Amino acid sequence: MLHQLSWKVGGQQGEGIESTGEMFSTAMNRLGYHLYGYRHFSSRIKGGHTNNKINVRTTAVHTIPDDLNILVAFDQETIDVNYKELDETGVILADAKFKPVNPEDSKATLYIVPFTEIAKELGTTLMKNMVAIGATAALMNLKDEVFQSVVSEIFGRKGEEVVAKNMEAIAQGHQIMHDLLVEAGLEEGQFELAPGDGKHRMFMIGNEALAMGALAAGVRLMAAYPITPATEIMEYLTKKLPKFGGAVIQTEDEIAAATMAIGANYGGIRAFTASAGPGLSLMVEALGLAGMTETPLVVVDTQRGGPSTGLPTKQEQSDLMAMLYGTHGEIPKVVIAPSTGEEAFYDMIQAFNIAEELQLPVIVLSDLQLSLGKQTVEPFDFNKIEIKRGKLNLGELPEAEDKAYFKRYEVTEDGVSPRVVPGQKHGIHHVTGVEHSEIGTPSESASNRQTQMDKRMRKLEHVHFDTPVFTDAPHDEADVLILGFGSTKGAIEEVRPLLDEAGIKANHAHIRLIHPFPTEELQPLVDGAKKVIVVENNATGQLASILKMNMGAHHKVVNLVKYDGTPFLPLELLNRVKELLK
Repeated sequence: MLHQLSWKVGGQQGEGIESTGEMFSTAMNRLGYHLYGYRHFSSRIKGGHTNNKINVRTTAVHTIPDDLNILVAFDQETIDVNYKELDETGVILADAKFKPVNPEDSKATLYIVPFTEIAKELGTTLMKNMVAIGATAALMNLKDEVFQSVVSEIFGRKGEEVVAKNMEAIAQGHQIMHDLLVEAGLEEGQFELAPGDGKHRMFMIGNEALAMGALAAGVRLMAAYPITPATEIMEYLTKKLPKFGGAVIQTEDEIAAATMAIGANYGGIRAFTASAGPGLSLMVEALGLAGMTETPLVVVDTQRGGPSTGLPTKQEQSDLMAMLYGTHGEIPKVVIAPSTGEEAFYDMIQAFNIAEELQLPVIVLSDLQLSLGKQTVEPFDFNKIEIKRGKLNLGELPEAEDKAYFKRYEVTEDGVSPRVVPGQKHGIHHVTGVEHSEIGTPSESASNRQTQMDKRMRKLEHVHFDTPVFTDAPHDEADVLILGFGSTKGAIEEVRPLLDEAGIKANHAHIRLIHPFPTEELQPLVDGAKKVIVVENNATGQLASILKMNMGAHHKVVNLVKYDGTPFLPLELLNRVKELLK
């Protein structure tokens, strides 16, 4: 029995590829397997090749593998694009409709299955996906009943007859695959998996985890403009926020989204926005406004291929420098980069707490692979959640002896001033984007400017973040420290023990708090390594540059970058690390 299976379905966008993957992966999740899925799709509504690759494992997994066991193909392009991932044990299940051809150099076995024909006989060609699921079940020695709950959940509202027809499509797909295997002198179960543990876990994309984190943090307003790959955050909260007295507002553009969120936060409720690179470019001035007015603001950046419109549906991590330094002038800012669904949930809660405690903008830096990659997520522990609102005073304020305005920007030791909401008695103050005094009135005084700048920047000395650096570091002295951020974590997790097996002492550190940079936590790991390889999805090695800026160690730091729009795969990464260590 196998402990890992890699399965992929491909075809043209709009013909149910995503729903086929959803059906398969949901059923596997309910059997207690760990999963990680990644979709390749084009920047269009319909047409163009798309595929959905699912990694199914009996242990935790946060990445897709290099290889492939089963390829379900609804067109020839799917075979031509993906067959090289299959080895001699691999199988291609291809729809007879397009007269599939197995390339001459293919090592895999091709089975031609009449998906469309069977579905048509059952009433609609739309059910060809169910036939493919049935054929897969035969290869994995799964009973058709495994899919019953999923089919009932998806099609139940259409009536029992529709549910029955779809289950019949699965049964017929299973039977015809059984017959093809018998004809080839084989039995079912070539890719049978060891049993899952049966435990209940969530299966979600990173954007859903981010949205749930915002909800758990007490958000009551999301202002945003749709953009790939951030839109699912809006879609999730559009359904959920009204149940808690909140709302999602689709604004006319990203400038309006950011400024609306600033206004809502100024009014005393937790609000945020989410976008991708092009949208964040429009929000930069608003980030400066939040920093100058010391208004809490959380912004999610789901990075994608850039610059300009770039590659809207492809992986990249090239917004890092822009998020750290992309404002005119200087403001205190916190940048957090989760790398898994669990981290995305809990880090969002921390982001809102930090934003309110320190009264500054916090950027949660995701990327397309994390945002849209679907993964197994352990149930969240809501007992861990703590809402911290800092120096926000919603009670009665004392009247100043001289009846002066409220010192909203009072100079304090920690840089954080008392905060009130509009309408509070004795809380009147001036708010402006120009430099200002303690009560908010404009001031160009040189001494006031320096005092207020120093006050604002002192906030960064008081950032408290749980686990700023994830470490998997079994060696006090290592041949190599592999460093990354965001969704590269999964591939590095797979590679580190493989390097150990090859006689290379490897440690892994993944940065979750990028700004202010966690120098203290990283120092012993960098000092204890002969070489530091920084893995990231951009062309210029942005994280490596930030590491050098904060820690030096130029002689140790080596860039390992990938910027072709695809994520790192474990064996690919392993080979490139070994090459750099020669």
